Amino acid sequence: DEEVQAMAAETEVEDGPDDEGNMFLRSGKPSDALPIPYANEQAARYANGGANPPDLTLIVDGRENGQNYVFSLLLGYKEPPAGINIREGLYYNPYFAGGAIAMPKMLVSGGVEYDDGTPAIESQMAKDVTTFLTWAAQPEHDERKLLGAKFITGTLLLLLALTYQKNLAWSVIKSRKVVLDVLN
Repeated sequence: DEEVQAMAAETEVEDGPDDEGNMFLRSGKPSDALPIPYANEQAARYANGGANPPDLTLIVDGRENGQNYVFSLLLGYKEPPAGINIREGLYYNPYFAGGAIAMPKMLVSGGVEYDDGTPAIESQMAKDVTTFLTWAAQPEHDERKLLGAKFITGTLLLLLALTYQKNLAWSVIKSRKVVLDVLN
């Protein structure tokens, strides 16, 4: 957690407005939104061959079986099979709808260096990217699950206490013997 906070503090984030209505720069926090890499849509299209890139922070939640989809997409680049023609500037990936994707293969073995000595193979990097995109889609996921577990635990304890109280209050009535004297 401290490492993540230190990494976030290395960036400056525009925040505000302050009391005077001015925007200001501050150190980043882990809860800050990821910065947008392009100034506007036209710059994004120019840098990506005319295609506006999607917001990948939503891709894991936006696709069915999202984590597996992203992992397979990152590792699925191949030469097209015989009989399938791919336009220039596109790449064959059977996991992408239609099989032709504009994003080139981004992962190559040895492309990063891990501090802990983990081998930088494509599948490890794809797993790391998928894990990051899952977190980016729902950064509050862990806190939400913890809050839900606390709520359920509290509700069960309350139910247990109320059941005990009910049994205690009704035990006098339930254990009482009612005798009907019909002859007199």
